[in-house]
Amino acid sequence: MRRTGVARRAFVLSAAGLLAAMTTAGDAVASPSGRRRGGGLPWAAGEVRGMWIATVANIDWPSRPGLTAVRQEAELFAHLDRAVELRLNTVMLQVRPTADALWPSPYEPWADCLTGTQGKDPGWDPLGTAVRAAHDRSLELHAWFNPYRVANHTDPTRLVASHPARLNPGWTVPYGGKLYYNPGLPEVRRFVQDAMLDAVRRYDIDAVHWDDYFYPYPVAGQAFDDDAEFERYGGGFADRAAWRRDNIDRLVRETGERIRAIKPHVRFGVSPFAVWRNKGTDPLGSDTRAGVQTYDDLHADTRKWVKEGWIDYICPQIYWHIGQTAADYAKVLAWWSATVRGTGVELFVGEALYKAGDPAQADAWQDPAELSRHLTLARDHEEAGGHVFFSAKSVMADRIGAMRRVVADHYQDRVRLYPDRGRARSRRRGRFPG
Repeated sequence: MRRTGVARRAFVLSAAGLLAAMTTAGDAVASPSGRRRGGGLPWAAGEVRGMWIATVANIDWPSRPGLTAVRQEAELFAHLDRAVELRLNTVMLQVRPTADALWPSPYEPWADCLTGTQGKDPGWDPLGTAVRAAHDRSLELHAWFNPYRVANHTDPTRLVASHPARLNPGWTVPYGGKLYYNPGLPEVRRFVQDAMLDAVRRYDIDAVHWDDYFYPYPVAGQAFDDDAEFERYGGGFADRAAWRRDNIDRLVRETGERIRAIKPHVRFGVSPFAVWRNKGTDPLGSDTRAGVQTYDDLHADTRKWVKEGWIDYICPQIYWHIGQTAADYAKVLAWWSATVRGTGVELFVGEALYKAGDPAQADAWQDPAELSRHLTLARDHEEAGGHVFFSAKSVMADRIGAMRRVVADHYQDRVRLYPDRGRARSRRRGRFPG
């Protein structure tokens, strides 16, 4: 996820009064409103209420590398318990942060966020434990992967010797101070799919979840060096941008097909930067003036993925306040609601809890009620099927009580998506009748 100014903060539990309220609330199975979503298809068991747990650079968890397995597990359980206390029902756990893994992968090394040393066995299976623990708490576990990011530096020698990026140096491109796999190579596309789908085969995850990184965000004065690959594979495309979009389209389409072939009940969702294109660029775009457009800058045609039904849900990161000049939350939400209408693809809204109470943010974010107003506004859009909050550390700290306000105003009952966790669910683009 693309974030700035997300500082480390200690875990702070909410006031005892909130916890007491949680214990007296009901535990609903279906959404009380009984609304229909995603273009009118029924969602059997209520809205998504989620949070992201980021592991890259130890943003959320583990709190620092090198903790004992027992301490890491305890911290993980604290996040899951907090989700239950706040009547959430879904967690997006980052399990492949930098081309490494939070499970014993045959494709990639152990993640360095666990031990501080990439490739070092942490002594337990974090993903396997997280899946079981989440399901024990009636939480869905969406395994969050980043397809192409290799490292937050550009030095391959800092990777463990067995890292595929070191064994295949032609696969990588340094750009903007980071190292990426090259999306223009078919062998890279196949490899990153294989690496991610290993987790689908081995664990009872509920969804494969991607964030907003495809081709990297633009860096002024730098070029992503894929000249050789474009010369080799780019014939027949109008320009390099069209070829790059096709590379990402293929990744998305093929991954969805392979997930369905392996485990049809596992969903596939993407959480992109929320502006596909500005209306000033394309009449089909949103009424925004954003400095980044996923179609043009990240070569990610997110609207197409929805219209083609290649994904089961989309969770745009609408990280702006209502009334923001360049990208108004209300206008962006309305655009996405119209985009998913009739497609069968669910819409969940990524919410910037981390901005609430940050003195560097606009005045709107100093108001504990701003996020609650987002959920109130979403009630007017029947396609909006829930909200996901970034990120777990901010959920824990709840700096100015914005999350508590959301819970008090909107989450009076706990809504469980799939009470029986049934594995015989039928599928229609991600919807599972009860």
